[in-house]
Amino acid sequence: MPSPDDVLFARITIRHRILDEAQVRKCLSQLEEGGNGKPFGRFLLEKGLISQDQYRAIAGHIQKTKDAGGGSSGASSPSSAGAATEGKTRAKGPRGAAAAEAQTGAALRASDVAARDYSFLAGKSLDEYLREARRMGASDLHFQVDSPPYVRLHGEIVYLKHPPLTTEQTEPRIQEILDDVGRQVLAKTNDYDFCYEAEHGRYRASAFRQRKGIDAVFRVIPEDVPTLDDLHLPDTLRKFTKYRQGIVLITGPAGCGKTSTMAALIEIINSEQHDHIVTVEDPIEYIIPSKGCNVNQRQVHRHTESYASALRSAMRSDPDYICVGEMRDLETVSMAITAAETGHLVFATLHTTNAIRSVDRIIDIFPPKEQEQIRAMVSESLRGVISQILVPRADGLGREPALEVLFVTPAVGNLIREKKTFQLASVLQTGAKQGMVMMDDSLAHLVRKNVITKETARYYAAQKEKFA
Repeated sequence: MPSPDDVLFARITIRHRILDEAQVRKCLSQLEEGGNGKPFGRFLLEKGLISQDQYRAIAGHIQKTKDAGGGSSGASSPSSAGAATEGKTRAKGPRGAAAAEAQTGAALRASDVAARDYSFLAGKSLDEYLREARRMGASDLHFQVDSPPYVRLHGEIVYLKHPPLTTEQTEPRIQEILDDVGRQVLAKTNDYDFCYEAEHGRYRASAFRQRKGIDAVFRVIPEDVPTLDDLHLPDTLRKFTKYRQGIVLITGPAGCGKTSTMAALIEIINSEQHDHIVTVEDPIEYIIPSKGCNVNQRQVHRHTESYASALRSAMRSDPDYICVGEMRDLETVSMAITAAETGHLVFATLHTTNAIRSVDRIIDIFPPKEQEQIRAMVSESLRGVISQILVPRADGLGREPALEVLFVTPAVGNLIREKKTFQLASVLQTGAKQGMVMMDDSLAHLVRKNVITKETARYYAAQKEKFA
């Protein structure tokens, strides 16, 4: 039977998407059969499944947890270890071991990655670069001509210690991961958005031609659909999954985790309901296996012509829930509102910076002569807005979500209908009992917990004087 330390090590590798549960169970079995008492972390390191930096980070965290009296005992599986540890440490508050696991785990600081030599990747396949990006916890990998490969880690661009790539190195490696359709589209239009899937994971990718040659950018997609707890999001967001019709907007800048939040909400429905879910994405990111619900996922330009045509088709396929990867244009917004009006619950993402601007954006996208009618429709069908950003943690080991949450009450609907959305700020301030929160209050909460610094909060705050 694995030791408590081995179980905790296994749990952390699963939580941080370094290995999946099947890999961990297989390695634990191999360790029991012939490991000769070797620690699980050392076993993974020798098999090349984790890096030296990841091994040191996890082992260091486990030791700190034990020194603080938060070690686990008596656990017999990765999942039970995680549940036991989280149950004990959450009671200690944000600085407990569960929070420390989320903060440190297998994550690396940007400075750690910048200091490491990655020239050993030179000449290897693109898959090896993607594996390394996933191991270090990067959100994106940039594979660019006349530049070393670089990653986005905790929101920061980090150039790898690696020789600059040449056209002869980038183009063949990018071309070899494309299918015939992708090669034709790239040759014809000079850019191509696609989802790349390999044994080491899925990636949202964009290949494009620039003046020096062909480049590609890869967004690392976690293997498992995250939970609200994984994303450090409040449980009050579950309320949005209880509606039977209407529209829920998930908004924020690019790269702030909108897709992950939407996937977490859909997974709650998938696990608790017995309905039909249709998603429309470009491309499909998280694969959501059907559980209690039947889940159909469609990719724009591959399974359907456009978002609007897919929504039109979805309303004829007896759905209960519809997910729209992005509301980009008037036709898509119009179809989403129609779907919400006709008895479906629609989740959709939008690029706006706060809840109030999200409401105005939906209305302003329509011609002036139609806005009065749309305003009335939105006031009736909108169920809420989740506006989020990711802010750097004080410990340098990741980013934390800060939220603005608006639930559409009768009072909110009335303000929308009467063109008084500027008064929604006061509703957000007084709606705490209903689960509402303003972005600045969310930032202040993170400062009080010592998760982010006051300087970081001031940078992102709307009213910066609050953090003087």
